[in-house]
Amino acid sequence: MLLLKLSQDLECPAPESICVQKMLGSSEGGEGPENPPGGRPKRRAAKVALLYLQELAEELTSVYQPPPPTEGAQEPEPERVQKKRRSRRRKEEETDSDDPGQDADFVPSKEVLLQAEEEEEEEGSDMGLSEVSEQELEPLRGHGGKTSSAGRSKPQCRGVAPNGFHNSIMAPVEKCSSLTCSLRDQKHSQWEFPDWIPSAHKWTCLSESEAAPYLPAEEKSPLFSIQREGIKDDGILYRVNRFSSLQPHPERLDVSFFVGGPVWALEWCPCPAGSVAPQYVAVYCHGSMGETHSTAGLHRGPMLLQLWGLGTLQPEQGLVKASSIQAVVVGRRWLGRGVGPAPSLPAVPFGVLRPLVLADESFHKHLICKVQCVAMLQVGSVQAGNSSECGQCFSLSWMPSKPHHHLAAGFYDGTVAIWDLLTKSLLQCVHQPDGSLKLYPFQCFMAHDQAVRSIEWCKADSNFLVTAGSDRKIKFWDLRRLYEPINSIKRFLSTEVAWLLPYNGVTVAQDNCYASYGLCGIHYIDAGYLGFKAYFVAPRKGTVWSISGSDWLNTVAAGDITGELVAAVLPDLAVNPLNVNAPRDRRFPVYKADLLPCSPTGPEGSVQALPKTRLYSEMVAKSYIQFRDMDLRSFKNLPSREPVRRMHTQEAKAELILDRLQLESLHKVRFSPNLDSLGWLVSGGQAGIVRAHCLAGLAASTGRRLLPECQARFTALYGDKPGSPSPPQCSPLPAE
Repeated sequence: MLLLKLSQDLECPAPESICVQKMLGSSEGGEGPENPPGGRPKRRAAKVALLYLQELAEELTSVYQPPPPTEGAQEPEPERVQKKRRSRRRKEEETDSDDPGQDADFVPSKEVLLQAEEEEEEEGSDMGLSEVSEQELEPLRGHGGKTSSAGRSKPQCRGVAPNGFHNSIMAPVEKCSSLTCSLRDQKHSQWEFPDWIPSAHKWTCLSESEAAPYLPAEEKSPLFSIQREGIKDDGILYRVNRFSSLQPHPERLDVSFFVGGPVWALEWCPCPAGSVAPQYVAVYCHGSMGETHSTAGLHRGPMLLQLWGLGTLQPEQGLVKASSIQAVVVGRRWLGRGVGPAPSLPAVPFGVLRPLVLADESFHKHLICKVQCVAMLQVGSVQAGNSSECGQCFSLSWMPSKPHHHLAAGFYDGTVAIWDLLTKSLLQCVHQPDGSLKLYPFQCFMAHDQAVRSIEWCKADSNFLVTAGSDRKIKFWDLRRLYEPINSIKRFLSTEVAWLLPYNGVTVAQDNCYASYGLCGIHYIDAGYLGFKAYFVAPRKGTVWSISGSDWLNTVAAGDITGELVAAVLPDLAVNPLNVNAPRDRRFPVYKADLLPCSPTGPEGSVQALPKTRLYSEMVAKSYIQFRDMDLRSFKNLPSREPVRRMHTQEAKAELILDRLQLESLHKVRFSPNLDSLGWLVSGGQAGIVRAHCLAGLAASTGRRLLPECQARFTALYGDKPGSPSPPQCSPLPAE
């Protein structure tokens, strides 16, 4: 009780039977507790007393009782000195004596003194830190501001991996890739929706005049150049025609193509692991560079869904020149992803579900088709309800586990609807005269007070769902008990979430309008089961429009309004991520897009400023985009490399210029979910230029380990020629 009282208030008078001055190390008649003659200040004495009290409490609650020392015994071994001292102290405390001389036994151990000195040094060094530096030091602390011993411990994985990252960074990557491969074998099916694959003779190929209303307005891309790290820049300016691409770089394998308008939807076509199938990307863009849509109303009209073939993207195959295949889709907004046989893709606009079959050969000229409607997703019920009641659909998410028959959508009024695509119920499935289906949801609930901006399934258990709304809330749902969410977290205005396979939390991209200074960027938010605080993955200066995660690489990538595409290798988020050292060493830029004036100098040699206008015609006439790519084949000497140093400078001192058209802004980023295109990343934005990059240095070891086994399994199941099998209902497109 004395020690507890001493820790609370050193100014209180001590009982007459005990000499507090003696316990604090002062001699009789010496100075007061403000300046003890032992040289230890009062604050440090209090810390020593607290540490000793904690040590004493651990002894009293310990189950193990060491035997008392025997008289005349030899001096114990060095590791047993502390145990003998604790036993003697316990024996003396059990005696009810009023002798003040017994108080001299308060002698802190060397470990206690060293720990007190370390805490005092850390406390002094933490004073005066800025908010940004405190964010970098936060992983070193545990909850409640206490210093975590795990933060000071050395990493269990020592050494550096061949790609340049520390083994402690690459260990979670290897763990996640193995877990992803195992769970996909259990929860993913190779072929789905075979009855929905249309025949080629039901497709209508459009002429140039018929296709004109569906085409984007811009026929040529803005001027742009590409500066690659380690390669001398020749300063060439490119201008690509609509639906055309540049030749891939022979060393870096990056490719760029122009889709005709601002990119607002982007997704990979899923394919079976080991099939060596060509890889396809689905893109939707606005019809013109200045086109805007009100979020409150519904929008109808012709829209174009573009399908781009990138060839086989396995490391030994290299990159085939991107070839475009376009299909006309009439709908209100296209978003989402599908699960289907390689190389077919169920493309999902709101209201219309259209699986598209792609030919394996590369087309020399783009083909525009009007496809058959297979199913229309209707909100409401057969007896009541109007599709306009819920407003626009802003996000779609397919059920990640087989049979992949559920599709969830989030709407403007905060509603989440879930359809069963294989239902036979007469109340949910209505056959139309043209042979298509009209499907009604089997489950609807109000998830938010405002629009649902993003929705994602849990890949490990399809009973769980996460939604992010314009009401600044992130909610985790158990679909078996929808009367209340599992957890509701109110944070900043979230733009998109990504739920990686092995974790029970989500990585969140956010708008910077509600974010506090120094906290705008990408965060990992635990669902609430483990009680982790939000982990700051990467700071960003502007709004992060899109985020995507790779289950194979345990990595997230995000594109923002400043035109920077950043990737970050996540730690093992199954344990407390606040104990992670040096989080800035885990992130790196993929590329940075800058808007520069076409002429380096203006009148009288002054630097020409960018035009402050929101008109695309004026902006593209006086400026060009410069892409500065990082060499992603290796990450050796990462902190000292120029792209990384530039990224860190942008994080601290970047300025946002919002009074002009953000032509360099990135709107959509997507990691490939396929093992055959492991590590490939596509991105696009306001300029309509879509770029594909390969994180070769990060994906090489995982691909070499997993690809041969998956290819052998696929060949054993489906034939000698990988990628050749297809459902009998599938027929290729006719060559033009």
